Amino acid sequence: MPHRLALLVTGASGMLLPRHVLGRLAAHPEIERIHLVVSAGASQVLRHELGPERTGAADLVASAGLGEAARGKIAVHRDNELDAPIASGSYRLTGSVVLPCSAGTLGALATGSARTLVHRAGAVALKERWPLILGFRETPYSLVHVENMRRLILSGSVILPPVPAFYIGGEDLGRFLDHYALRLLDRLGIPAAGQPGLRWGD
Repeated sequence: MPHRLALLVTGASGMLLPRHVLGRLAAHPEIERIHLVVSAGASQVLRHELGPERTGAADLVASAGLGEAARGKIAVHRDNELDAPIASGSYRLTGSVVLPCSAGTLGALATGSARTLVHRAGAVALKERWPLILGFRETPYSLVHVENMRRLILSGSVILPPVPAFYIGGEDLGRFLDHYALRLLDRLGIPAAGQPGLRWGD
């Protein structure tokens, strides 16, 4: 069954994560559409982390090294595009991923704020009960962070911090990114073939 996903990029450090995950998702044969939203805050972080010429979603796609067929799976939306398909629960998705998830986005989702497409798409995932995966990486946690995560977990979302899997061995950042993409696919219920050595016991 073909899968449709939302990849929602917000203004936290870690832009290598969505770039790498976007590449893995777009190359997956069972994924037919990826709805990509890059918030204004994320655009600022992109410039700092991936270069001053990287200013938005189109640049994130361009830097992912995708072929024509893979790029054709990606639909880019502005964060103020509240009439996008992913703003409605009638447009069915396999799951939604917020990566990286900023503290502000975490709070907005926990309180039901839906002023932007990122927030609205997250709220839709919660109400429709399909997977909402939050790559929240800010540390140390404050009590506010913990309470927001608690509310979101109780509402059905999955907090999946991008923590290195030291058990896979090596010091290659690419392997860590591959492992994180593998865990995302697991949580989305999408088979992840061709990933030797990234699971415990492999």
